[in-house]
Amino acid sequence: MTIEFFMPMKKVPTITHQQKQVSVVDGKPVFYEPAELKAARSKLMAHLGQHVPGRKYTGAIRLMVKWCFPVKGKHCNGEWKTTKPDTDNLQKLLKDCMTDCGYWKDDALVASEIVEKFWADMPGIYIRIEEL
Repeated sequence: MTIEFFMPMKKVPTITHQQKQVSVVDGKPVFYEPAELKAARSKLMAHLGQHVPGRKYTGAIRLMVKWCFPVKGKHCNGEWKTTKPDTDNLQKLLKDCMTDCGYWKDDALVASEIVEKFWADMPGIYIRIEEL
C-alpha cells in the first residue's frame, strides 16, 4: 500500500517537539506543551486526519516528506531551504501526529526516511508513505 498527498498551508508549522516546557509542582518536574506547540499539533492533526489510510501500516515503511515553506526575500520557488528549523526537529512532531492519527502502530516502522526542505510558491507539506 502506498499513499501520497499534499497538505497546503499558508504557514507551515515550524515549532518543534523539543520546545516542550517544564515546571516544578510539589518538587517534581511536570512537562507541558506551550500554546504555540499545541496549536501546531492541532493544525497538523486536522490536516493529517483527512488522509489516514483505511488500514494502519504494520511493517517496514519508507516515509518521504517535503516541507515547502513560503518564498521570502531573494529566495525562489524550488530552492533548497538551508535555514532553521532542522529537518529532524520538524519530523518528530509530524511523526507523533501521524501515530496519533492512526497511520501506523508505531513510528519505529519508518525504516527509510527522506526529508527535504524547500522554498515554495505553494507552501505546505507533501507526504508519501510506501511499504517496503
